[in-house]
Amino acid sequence: MAVKVTLRKVTIIAERVLRDDLIDLLKKHGARGWTLTMVEGEGSRGIRASEWEGRNVQIDTLVSPEIAETIMEEVGLLYFADWSVIVYSADVEVLRKDKYVG
Repeated sequence: MAVKVTLRKVTIIAERVLRDDLIDLLKKHGARGWTLTMVEGEGSRGIRASEWEGRNVQIDTLVSPEIAETIMEEVGLLYFADWSVIVYSADVEVLRKDKYVG
C-alpha cells in the first residue's frame, strides 16, 4: 500500500510574459515539476480584457513546506511591486513522495 505524505502545493497566477522566469525560479529552488494552465479571472486590478495581453498563466507545483516558503518569498520580492501576480499555497496529501521531493 502506498503511503500518503503531506506536501505543499504552490500556485502562482501571473501575467503570461513572466511564465519562463517563474518556471526558472521554481527549478532553481528544487521543484521537480510543474503544471501550467492558461487562466482568466477578475480581481483587485479588474478584468484583463486586452487581446494583446492574453490570458494569465497559473503554475502549480508540489514541494516541501520549506521550499514553498522560499518560492513564495522570492515571488513576492521580485514581482509584487511591478506585476500582476498572486501566489498562495495549501497542504496536500500525495502518494509517491519521491516524484516531488528528494
